[in-house]
Amino acid sequence: MTDETANPTPASPPTGADRARWRRYLADERAEGAVYRELADRKTGEEREILLALAAAEGRHEAHWLALLDGDERGTPRADVRTRVLVALARRFGSIFVLALAQGAEARSPYATDPYATPAMAADERIHGEVVRGLAARGRRRLAGSFRAAVFGANDGLVSNLALVLGIGATGVPAPVVLFTGLAGLLAGALSMGAGEYVSVRSQRELLDASAPDPAAGDALPDLDLDANELALVYRARGMAPDAAVEHAALTLARVHAAGRQDASRTPTDALPAMDQDDEAIGTGLGAALASFCFFASGALIPVLPWLFGMSGLPAILLATALVGLALLLTGATVGVLSGAPPLKRALRQLAIGLGAAAVTYVLGLAFGTTLA
Repeated sequence: MTDETANPTPASPPTGADRARWRRYLADERAEGAVYRELADRKTGEEREILLALAAAEGRHEAHWLALLDGDERGTPRADVRTRVLVALARRFGSIFVLALAQGAEARSPYATDPYATPAMAADERIHGEVVRGLAARGRRRLAGSFRAAVFGANDGLVSNLALVLGIGATGVPAPVVLFTGLAGLLAGALSMGAGEYVSVRSQRELLDASAPDPAAGDALPDLDLDANELALVYRARGMAPDAAVEHAALTLARVHAAGRQDASRTPTDALPAMDQDDEAIGTGLGAALASFCFFASGALIPVLPWLFGMSGLPAILLATALVGLALLLTGATVGVLSGAPPLKRALRQLAIGLGAAAVTYVLGLAFGTTLA
């Protein structure tokens, strides 16, 4: 086993730049350990234990750099900005966002190429990234249903209503017409999105429920023919290999017959396995509908604000475009953080798609306005 606290001995002696780098590593390890401890304070059970174990590992890395410095902490800088932001977020929120950012921080570890970091430390950092990815995945599953509806709702509201008011505004109609068109689009779109999400999630749950085993089928187990072993077909239908299905079904039926009819009702869940499904990721129909309605409405309100406050013409169009652009950048960056992707790239992609769609309707509005004139 590799001793991660053992100091490597490169061919050349350390320079002043090396010692400065060690101090920077020392500061970052301390800050990362603080992030995990702050998160652990807001968790219980297994998640808390995992986070405290990560903090302990960062403490071992901290001890490595401190040993190389002969215990001299003078001149140790503050942690980098990204890590300090993580600490601040962990203290205030302790949320999935912090774990998603921490996942990215672990993935950027320089230890694999640093001659003074041990192979065990480099391996630790890579594995830490996978541990944090797993913890973040739990939060993503809990958020997935309603969060998906919220993000799609907000983006649809922003883009569709901006396109609507820009297209109508470009025709040259009076400002009140643009305003009431935008408000009508807000209400109609929010109701449509909410209803659509409710039907979609409810239908998905109903389809999954239809795939679940019938609890009453377990009552038939004691009467099955041991030689024919029809239960094996159930396992095969659920995806088990033929030989494994026959073997497992035989064991199950033997247990049922040994227990007797009186205890057979205790075995249906084990005997008739359900298809895999993630209820947390699906969400609830009502939750998804409310999230979609509220976020579509909030997104659709933003492009209407200039006209709502009495503006008109080109200034209103420019302000609406700017406000929606900022909102698209924010939602895109948020999705990027949660998915572990570069936030700026996702934000710019969201902006380009949204403003591109609005630009098309604006040009069409100008064309119709010219035709009507």
